[in-house]
Amino acid sequence: MSKWWRTAVAGLRKTTDASRSYHTIQAIPREITGNRVSIKDRAQGRIPAVVFAQPNPSIDGGGGGSPVSSVARKHLLTTERKQIQAILNSIELPYFCSTTFPLQIRAGSGSSTLLESGTVLPIKVHRDPETGKLLNLVFVWADEGAQLTVDVPVVFKGEDVCPGLKKGGLLNKIRASLKYKCPSEHIPQKIEVDISNLDIGDKVFMHDVKVHPSLELLSKNELLPVCKIVAAKLDIAQ
Repeated sequence: MSKWWRTAVAGLRKTTDASRSYHTIQAIPREITGNRVSIKDRAQGRIPAVVFAQPNPSIDGGGGGSPVSSVARKHLLTTERKQIQAILNSIELPYFCSTTFPLQIRAGSGSSTLLESGTVLPIKVHRDPETGKLLNLVFVWADEGAQLTVDVPVVFKGEDVCPGLKKGGLLNKIRASLKYKCPSEHIPQKIEVDISNLDIGDKVFMHDVKVHPSLELLSKNELLPVCKIVAAKLDIAQ
């Protein structure tokens, strides 16, 4: 086991919360692509990955910089499967894809030569549909000030005291996530929706959800409901 990997594992064991400072993802470049190469990488305990600058139409050139800089910051990588799995055991999906992580790209496995580093946001985790094994990862650079599009998971709180639920109603969870344009430093890992005061028939709409003022909701209709308390006899899919 390489020195940097032992360090990363030790860091993961130091905390029981999802503290981002302990989750520095280590990666090395990959020069060749293709299915055969990816199969070989996975057999060696590595996961193919890519990191790039997310296009941002509101900024000239997209991705917080010029087209040239965006292309230059695209890297084909591989990561340690054990490390990624350890992180996923600590920060489960879908919260993994709304959490930023430090990334270090080193010259090779076990190398002390650092080629590039920065902060990244996972946007896709591909798994084998039959076995569930990790196949590849997609990241975007999340440097400070970068504007990123993020699907933020919605969680509900107050179910234990919700009047409508106490009367026998059911919680219809209409939206599992909400899409925002976020400054990278203000990306929320999750959005909490308080239902503690809802009665049967009450709804929480998108515009009711409280988030950091720098977040822009990417929805054409903010009047769409996030959840609703419905009578048990009604079809909660309606």
